[in-house]
Amino acid sequence: MIMAVTLSAGVRSAVSSLSSVQSQATAIQNRLATGKKVNSAIDNPVNYFTAASLNERSSQLTGLLDGISNGIQTIQAASKGIDAITKLVQSLQSTVKQAQADAAQNRPTKAGTALATATEAAVTSKSLKDIALDKSIGDITGGTAATADAATASSSGDLGIAAANTKLAISITAGNTTYTKTFDTANTTVRDVVNEINKSGVATAFVDEKGQLNVKGNGSDTVGFGFGSGTDDATALTSAAAGGDNTAIGFAAADAVVATSGLTSSNVTSAVRSNLIQQYNDLRDQIDQLAKDAGYNGVNLLQGDKASIQFNEKTGSSQSKLDIQGTTLSADNLGISQATNTQLAGFTNFQNDADLDTATKSLTGALTSLKSISSSLGANLSVAQTRQDFTKDLTNVLTQGADNLVAADGNQEAANLLALQTRQQLSQTALSLSNQSDQAILRLF
Repeated sequence: MIMAVTLSAGVRSAVSSLSSVQSQATAIQNRLATGKKVNSAIDNPVNYFTAASLNERSSQLTGLLDGISNGIQTIQAASKGIDAITKLVQSLQSTVKQAQADAAQNRPTKAGTALATATEAAVTSKSLKDIALDKSIGDITGGTAATADAATASSSGDLGIAAANTKLAISITAGNTTYTKTFDTANTTVRDVVNEINKSGVATAFVDEKGQLNVKGNGSDTVGFGFGSGTDDATALTSAAAGGDNTAIGFAAADAVVATSGLTSSNVTSAVRSNLIQQYNDLRDQIDQLAKDAGYNGVNLLQGDKASIQFNEKTGSSQSKLDIQGTTLSADNLGISQATNTQLAGFTNFQNDADLDTATKSLTGALTSLKSISSSLGANLSVAQTRQDFTKDLTNVLTQGADNLVAADGNQEAANLLALQTRQQLSQTALSLSNQSDQAILRLF
């Protein structure tokens, strides 16, 4: 049978104190070791579960940062692609300018029949060119018949347009462009007609040393050139469209209509322009290849792919994300046609000034489109980067908030442990004194 040991009150009190101090010291040592004052729900249920929830959300948002980073890189890859394609388009513009700097050799040209004769030159003592330029359009004698009058020593002569037709008109067509102009017959000379043609922007004109009116297209398209007269603007324009008075200035009536005009291309090509065609097409092909290489991690916004960047941990209607729909970028979609040496539908004829002008406009439009796409990508990139910074800051806030609820104050806990160690030493001293009191009884024996 085991006998119970009876402790004196002093010893029991000292042992109890030592046990309490040890228990508290163990708890503080655990806090110092883990850095937390709340290590389980037993310590503080509210703080423990609140901190766990905050840490969980922080972890979820941290996981989304990788997706946001990939989304940003995808946008940047597309943006870099746009920058590079812009440089290629600018190089295409330079190529077109080089072609334009070399004069076209195939412009449609026709010289009419001579408007002056050697007889007139002998009488007036002027060159055939000057005689032709000085001739009046309308009949200077005031006759009603369309009869031309030769130049004399005292008269410049005329082309014989009836005096009743007080209005003149020209009609010049090349490609899809038609230029018309009406002016008064009175006091109008061949020089005035030449000046009007030169204002058209469609063709140019001059009188050569043979006294012939020459009309030359500004592009490579066949030119329809019509000259007419009438009692008013409307009838004069109708006459010009049909070449009603073409014969008066040395041209055929058929020259007024493109389909039958004699102002056709010479088909002579410019070697300089021909050599630039391959360079132009190579640059154009690079646009398509570069656009295909502007992807990141399997997503290419320049090939019509869609990128989706998730910003929060929620689902459904509560989910926050950015959807970026890409565009299929190619030379064709930018309106940049292939270059050729002949006139073909859907291609740019480098021998044709009009086609080169069209190509210049197309390239300018392509740059505008690229700027628009770049601007859109820039806006999306700004949103993604802003949300990335916000997510990083928010995760820090959540983590800090959780720490504030469960983290231990190292300085305070260290001070508490030192105080407990002091109390432990004092309790041990008290226990020793109590035991000494009990031991004094043994001295009686």
